[in-house]
Amino acid sequence: MTIELVWQEYRGLLKRFLASKISNPRDAEDLLQNILIKVHQKLTSLNSKDKIKPWLMQIANNTIIDFYRQQAKYKTLTAEDLWYENQEEVQQNLSECLNPFIQELPDKYRNLIIAIDLNGTKQKSYAVQHGISYSTLKSRVQKARTELRRLMELCCTFELDKDGNAINCSKRHTRCEPC
Repeated sequence: MTIELVWQEYRGLLKRFLASKISNPRDAEDLLQNILIKVHQKLTSLNSKDKIKPWLMQIANNTIIDFYRQQAKYKTLTAEDLWYENQEEVQQNLSECLNPFIQELPDKYRNLIIAIDLNGTKQKSYAVQHGISYSTLKSRVQKARTELRRLMELCCTFELDKDGNAINCSKRHTRCEPC
């Protein structure tokens, strides 16, 4: 199979795929050209013609990942990106609020949250120390975190950053038990 035949058959598919992942049409066109170069360089390494479509899509996907990694290196920070300037104050406020909720948890969940999330004990180490299988422990930790979150959301509203980290909280009700 020649590069011309491959490109003729799959160019449209790759262009649509890039358009769905890249908002700027010029960037998408540039990436399409990069994919063409990669395909041209590596077409001889393809063992089976039956696998050409998944092979091309993998090249396209890797090209998109590389593009976004490159974009991240040159991103200009805005004042909003620098919210962490007061991170210690926010963490202090949240930790003061967190302890009463942890104390409301059943013992089995409270002990897990304290050991793993607050004290930083590795889950594998905790499992070995307490004679629990690692997969069972992971499940219990998830349940404990879910229960803690449920308790907290009954009383508080959380403001999250783009990564899902809590950056602020406020009470939903003035007569919330743990707070």
